[in-house]
Amino acid sequence: MNQNREFIYKRIGAKVAYFRISNGLTQEEMAGRVHLSRSTLSKIEHGNYNRSISLDLLMDIADGLGIDFSMLFVLDRDEKEYWESVNSSELE
Repeated sequence: MNQNREFIYKRIGAKVAYFRISNGLTQEEMAGRVHLSRSTLSKIEHGNYNRSISLDLLMDIADGLGIDFSMLFVLDRDEKEYWESVNSSELE
């Protein structure tokens, strides 16, 4: 898989985990909201979901988290700096 895509999957997964935890949800509870298995949600959160994630699934996840769909993609300054440092250290 393309390294850039790999980091995108990791960033999206990290955001899913962040918002899930912020909402006080377990993986089991969140998975139930979006009709996924807990193990599939775990793979998404860890960036280990090797198949393409559909827009429908991402919209369902955003709805289940009570956030706007775009929040899974938008990075604030601190997040951007963090992921840039992760990306550069992984490439070394």
